[in-house]
Amino acid sequence: MVAGIDEVGRGPLAGPVVAAAVILRPDEVLAEVRDSKLLDAKTRARLVPLIRGAAIAYGVGWADPAEIDALNILQATYLAMRRAVLAMSILPDLLLVDGNRLPALGGLGCPLAARAIVRGDSSEPAISAASILAKVARDAYMGHVDRVYPGYAFAIHKGYATADHRRLLTQHGPCALHRRSFAPVGPQMQGAPA
Repeated sequence: MVAGIDEVGRGPLAGPVVAAAVILRPDEVLAEVRDSKLLDAKTRARLVPLIRGAAIAYGVGWADPAEIDALNILQATYLAMRRAVLAMSILPDLLLVDGNRLPALGGLGCPLAARAIVRGDSSEPAISAASILAKVARDAYMGHVDRVYPGYAFAIHKGYATADHRRLLTQHGPCALHRRSFAPVGPQMQGAPA
């Protein structure tokens, strides 16, 4: 059983980092599945049920902004990856991780082998599928919290450091979803609402 794993949301100023892990059936070919960054939102949303149907197992894991601030973004990403693997109904034998580093894999219930693959989201279908599941889950969450924190336009920029987001951050100060350890959020902390 080989699972691909990828994350989204390492760079934003607000919101969680989200990882997904996917074991695809060996005989399944999903021609449109590729790195989530190469697909528009409508295509990604359409592919999610196809990926879930073609998967033997999948899982999604999160690390929230407080965990990101406490651990740092790399360690929080690894935490989200571990949670994605633990959310799967079947644990894989091999984990293919997008990137050049691997999360700690001890304590997951069974020994796991892993391989880091630079640009794996472009070359490994299971990693591509994971990138889509993670991106759709994170974008949906940011759309939901836009209603909770309406002054930040999270549904539009998803927490990334766009000019509009920076302007709103300066205007309102950070909210509970902002990563306090990230610039330019940190300088906004003086007198900002929690």
